[in-house]
Amino acid sequence: MTPSSRLADQLEAEAAQFDREVQEIDLLATQAKTEAGHQGTRRAAAADKLAKLGESATAREALDLATQVVTLTRRAALMDAQLEILEAKKRSTVRLQEAIRDAAARVRELASGGVDPAASAGAEDDAVIPPAISRLVLTAQEDLRREIARAMHDGPAQSLTNIVLQAEIVERLVQRDPKLAASEVGQLVAMVQQTLEATKTFIFDVRPMVLDDLGLVPTLRRSTRDRGRRAGVAVEFESIGVDRRFPVELESGLFRILDEALAAYLAARPDRASLALDWGDVLTLTLRAERTPATVPALDIPEGGDALPPALASMVADRRAQHLEAVEAAQSAAAVQLPARVLRELTQRATTLGLTLDVLEDGGCLRLSAPIPGSAADTADPDATTG
Repeated sequence: MTPSSRLADQLEAEAAQFDREVQEIDLLATQAKTEAGHQGTRRAAAADKLAKLGESATAREALDLATQVVTLTRRAALMDAQLEILEAKKRSTVRLQEAIRDAAARVRELASGGVDPAASAGAEDDAVIPPAISRLVLTAQEDLRREIARAMHDGPAQSLTNIVLQAEIVERLVQRDPKLAASEVGQLVAMVQQTLEATKTFIFDVRPMVLDDLGLVPTLRRSTRDRGRRAGVAVEFESIGVDRRFPVELESGLFRILDEALAAYLAARPDRASLALDWGDVLTLTLRAERTPATVPALDIPEGGDALPPALASMVADRRAQHLEAVEAAQSAAAVQLPARVLRELTQRATTLGLTLDVLEDGGCLRLSAPIPGSAADTADPDATTG
């Protein structure tokens, strides 16, 4: 069996695994539809009861019914949003499955024609997927993220906005005990508004739509600000030069690499972090995380000890060695490093996209270089620019 045949078998097996995932999505979608129907029925009943509430009803009864209507509306909207997300995930999963099967068919076709793409590329490791296939998978993953982001933007974000409006309407309807009604419904509005902000944050984390509209610099500026605020770490951002647009898959890859690296750095609780973009012939992105070393007391031994007795000179040498070890230990403890798994994944992703990724300063600095489309570095001979 040729390496291409084994690669085709591997791709077909991977595509077959998506069948079970699609079945699980269908099951979850059925459950979400059932629950959404129940919530909608309960909400309609509560709203009808509230509308038919007579003058003899107390303010507490009116407020309880109003709160129940808003709560059921919120639950129904969340279930509808979950259903939309599941349907979008199913479409993207099926599309990815079809793309992998199509790639497997193409590999088999090339192999049957006597052309072995793995052998012609000089591949020594049969388990390594060629860059073209890896790029296809990465593109499919970005399509999945884009689909989820669009579903979240058009679904739950709009639904939660309608919930806020519904709560404000209920607040105006409940006039029998204004103070109590305003207090209770006001808290509900604040809670829903917080949920809306959380949903917007989720949308940005999954697929920032500003990346497609405005480009890399505004997206990274917002990402560093939001992640730094949530982690309680000051993250400085700087862009030097005139920024330019990249192809969609390259902009997505650059953002994803830097965003995941920043998240991993911030998880290590550094004292400060920074991201700098330098727009020259090559775009250089430098992400740095730092932690202030612990203070080591100065050594209170004067320099020079040639005239000391041998025993005392040995003690002085031991003290100096211990002090040096303490300083090195403090510096080592202050080093901020990416987890090996994260670094391996980011390096592989950068290689697939044709980017250069370097780790500097004992792991505390990540430098990413990307040729700018249309620049001299982009049109130069790749062999001449490879270190």
